[in-house]
Amino acid sequence: MDEAAIAEARAIAVNAMSFADVNKLTYRRLQRECKTLGLSAVGTTAALRGSLLEHHGLLREETVVEVPKATAAEIEELCATEGVTFCDESDPDFDFKSVLSEVMQKSSMGHWKAATRKLKTLHKKYSAPERPVPREAYLAVLEACGADRLNGARASVPARKILEDMSTFEYAIPAELANICVASSLGEGPGGTHDGFGGIDTALAMVAAVEASPEGSSILTEASYGRLVTALARDGAVEEAELVLRSMVVEKLFTPPLALFADVAKAAAQSDDHTEDVLQVLTYAKAAGYELDNIAAVETGRELLASGVIAAEKMDNLALGLRLLTAAAKAEGCAPDMGDDLVASSSSAAQRACTLIHKRAIQKASEDNNWKLAVKLLELMPRRGLKPATSVWRSVLNTCCKNEKSRKATAILIDWVTLANEGKAEKPPISIFNTVVNTCEVCGEEELTVKVLDIMKDTLVDGNIITFNIALKRLSKTGNVAGCEGILIGMLNEGIEPNVVSYTTAIGACAKKGMKNAPAASMWIERMRSRNVPPNYHTYNTALAACLDGKLESTFVAAKLATEMLADADFEIACGLKGSVNFKSTLPDAYTKVLARKLMKQLRENWRSGDIDMALAKTTTRVPLLKLVDFEKAIIEAQKTEIQCELPEEEEDEKDEADDQEYEFNLLKEMHDDDHRTAMV
Repeated sequence: MDEAAIAEARAIAVNAMSFADVNKLTYRRLQRECKTLGLSAVGTTAALRGSLLEHHGLLREETVVEVPKATAAEIEELCATEGVTFCDESDPDFDFKSVLSEVMQKSSMGHWKAATRKLKTLHKKYSAPERPVPREAYLAVLEACGADRLNGARASVPARKILEDMSTFEYAIPAELANICVASSLGEGPGGTHDGFGGIDTALAMVAAVEASPEGSSILTEASYGRLVTALARDGAVEEAELVLRSMVVEKLFTPPLALFADVAKAAAQSDDHTEDVLQVLTYAKAAGYELDNIAAVETGRELLASGVIAAEKMDNLALGLRLLTAAAKAEGCAPDMGDDLVASSSSAAQRACTLIHKRAIQKASEDNNWKLAVKLLELMPRRGLKPATSVWRSVLNTCCKNEKSRKATAILIDWVTLANEGKAEKPPISIFNTVVNTCEVCGEEELTVKVLDIMKDTLVDGNIITFNIALKRLSKTGNVAGCEGILIGMLNEGIEPNVVSYTTAIGACAKKGMKNAPAASMWIERMRSRNVPPNYHTYNTALAACLDGKLESTFVAAKLATEMLADADFEIACGLKGSVNFKSTLPDAYTKVLARKLMKQLRENWRSGDIDMALAKTTTRVPLLKLVDFEKAIIEAQKTEIQCELPEEEEDEKDEADDQEYEFNLLKEMHDDDHRTAMV
């Protein structure tokens, strides 16, 4: 029912109704009004109108004209005539019989309008309790009205009135005529009308009249009720359609066709107020004997399941939506396709609902760190004709990488690339390749690493800075300083400026155990300063670790680096820091203190071996290292705030790269199995 009708019904319910208002109400509005007033909403149109009229005090009483009555003696005296005797031999039922004859005549000729008018005259003027209109007269007119599908539904209202009168007089109604009237009163137009005639209200009133007649509960067939349910569903009257459907299944023990359930479920799924009613329709379908695992073999069954999936998405009931698709997949007889594929592609609304259900389920699985479920759902999407979004691919891959499932992540990436080459998906972004490559590195899958890099080269023209940093990491793990230098030169040739992670990773090659190179580490710090890339405490710690080779020359380099680190830290304490502490701070941390103590121990071994005078070492080389050890209090005070004075504004690109740099530093955590802290801090 539209909003205007609802508003009108509410207004009528609140205000006093006139006689004309009551007579204008349709059957369903009569029922709603009676329910609103607490009156019985069961019965024929006349009975419902009578209840409302009586409630509002509008019931009209028949006017009886009092005619003076004369006694027999008075009449004889008035009519007395000498020698003449009067005798009334006329038929007292002449008028009744005459009109009845006309009714039967017009009916036999098929003149339903004239027959209806004569029947009304016969009922109003000439019938009496002791002489009611005979059943044959009603049947004759009803047959005339029912011809040619109620004469194009134009005879719907007269047929409805005849059925109601027959029910009132407890006349038996022939099943064939009753079913013809109900079915013919429904059309494809608005409100179930046919060219403006008949409609759902008329059909409902007919059903009520037939069911109230003798043996009426078994007169109407499954087809008649089904036509009424379909009309109600198309009109958006979900509640009424459900009630009739329930009556068919539960009370009359019918087994309606799946198309009937599909019509009601579709109407409920399209309505925002009755979405949950789809579940009730599915329950009725199961009660009628249908199995959800088999109904996808027919089109109407797939439509029913599709409505269930749409409702599940609206209710955010992911388990229900996936369960219905699984049931569709089990159906036999859908070859060469699968039932779930056909359900998902049955309509644009169903496809959208299926896509959203899979997307949300994958997101939930990723949040729960359930990589197996996430992978399973992703594999189902293409099979069901669904196109995973980039965010879905990324979510599954990140979950696999988080759980160090390098082989599964690589397989998923290959599937993604394959679909992208076929035009069925967007190309994976460079960050996805970087994530998978890093996972393969962490898991020690060298062959997979090379394979992913080759796929990336074939799929994308060039990598980004993270890609180069991953390549740096691979070389750094082997202590290949020259190789790292080649990578950095290649970055510059590609127009990609190395960042602090790039240089720190290269310095990490200088800190490889057994291959430490302090001069090279110091050189890299000078080079990064020349490129206007300031080192942070990660960089300094890695360079200091490269000096732990027992050589005096390396200790001197460590002292020089400690002096530079202290100078940068003093500036940061004085002026504050603009940007992220983790990426730009140079304040020594706890690991810096550990490294400084190791370097002082190395210096002590140097003077003990006679490489340097102890007094000279204590007054020169050891001073900056000792200051690093005693810097802990300054660290605590400095890290309370980030900005203390005016500093140059960050470049926009630097702000955008904050998340990428955090990811890049995470790559360094596993760079050295023997001492990963070397590259990490």
